[in-house]
Amino acid sequence: MSVFKKAGSGVAIVAASALVLAGCAADSGETTTEPATPTAPSETLELKIGTALPLTGTLAFLGPPEEAGVALAVKDINDANLGIQIEVVYGDSGDLDNKAYETEIPRLLGEGVSAIVGAASSGVSLQFIDQVTGAGVIQFSPANTSPAFTTYEDNGLYFRTAPSDLLQGEVLGNLLAEDGHQTLAMLVLNDAYGTGLAAATKAAFEAAGGEVVAEPTFNSADTNFTSQISTMLAAAPDAIVVIAFDETKTIMPELASQFPVENVYFVDGNLANYSEDFPAGLLTGVKGTLPGLDIDSISDFTNRMNENWVAEGNADLGGVFAYGPESYDAVVLLALAALAAGSTDPGAMAAKLREVSGGEGGGTKCFSFAECAEIINGGGVADYDGVSGPITFDAAGDPTEAEIGIYIYQEDNTYVPYRP
Repeated sequence: MSVFKKAGSGVAIVAASALVLAGCAADSGETTTEPATPTAPSETLELKIGTALPLTGTLAFLGPPEEAGVALAVKDINDANLGIQIEVVYGDSGDLDNKAYETEIPRLLGEGVSAIVGAASSGVSLQFIDQVTGAGVIQFSPANTSPAFTTYEDNGLYFRTAPSDLLQGEVLGNLLAEDGHQTLAMLVLNDAYGTGLAAATKAAFEAAGGEVVAEPTFNSADTNFTSQISTMLAAAPDAIVVIAFDETKTIMPELASQFPVENVYFVDGNLANYSEDFPAGLLTGVKGTLPGLDIDSISDFTNRMNENWVAEGNADLGGVFAYGPESYDAVVLLALAALAAGSTDPGAMAAKLREVSGGEGGGTKCFSFAECAEIINGGGVADYDGVSGPITFDAAGDPTEAEIGIYIYQEDNTYVPYRP
């Protein structure tokens, strides 16, 4: 893997395998032969999808932006009227404690959906991936980052727009080294997401010459972290990475009273708006990583996503847009795959998802559902580059190119892109 940084952008660009990114894929200008003149499809496909996103539980802060991304994609696709219309059945994934997925997944499958968008948590997705793919339905996560999914036996029906934490961990490990830290402690959620991200971060940090001196873990049901914090502080680290979800609200007041927060680092699972949770200044200087394009660079999209969400009767997203772009792209790719297959059969769609992402087929670059749909309707092959990045699926359903944003917390306990 290679890591590059755009000067002053707060974004690390990561390429997997032998791929190398020189900048945003939208600027690449790669095209193939021009498609034929678009023609209207003979009949409109009716695609039904479900969502299993965290409306409750320790990742509930991600539910609204993810559902908002789905809602905007459905609006854009249906308004385009280019051969496909989408119906959504919304559902709650919950978490490993409340287990909302145990009733929601059977309900969604009973609705006859072709695909389920979710879950956000890797640990939760692992609880129902066999149930979904075993039923012959596509599971498409906008936020799963555990490396475990790369080799998981999923009948070719699992895809994700979020990159593996092998990439986020590489960026975080190198950021720690570049900030001058030599020793590191990590407080790690003991599930597939937490341990996978910790391992990737450790590998990158040690490759850069650093040493991990403590790695205490905790379980999702834990409410007391004094022992783990004491273990880390006893090792006298230069920096601490907190890999957690909503538990961060309990961890940080205790940790911040004993360790300089400017040397604390968050990850995508806890990079949230804490303005209502902590006193002003508690997180000032904390840095964190989040897969996806720098939120400032896609403000037109996030503004439109928020406006549509509010217009549909929901509360303002409050500046939290994490995995909204990835959710949007997941729905667009599902619609394009159905259009390319001429079918809403999950197997037929899955066979086209790699093609419409640009992972195979040598398609023409396009940057919106409407643009790509016109290419497909005209007899061409579309290669969609989305608002979350170029995506480009490999044979495992993983995106092979990604951008990882680097953020820093301000006095009000909200984060902004980091500008070194």
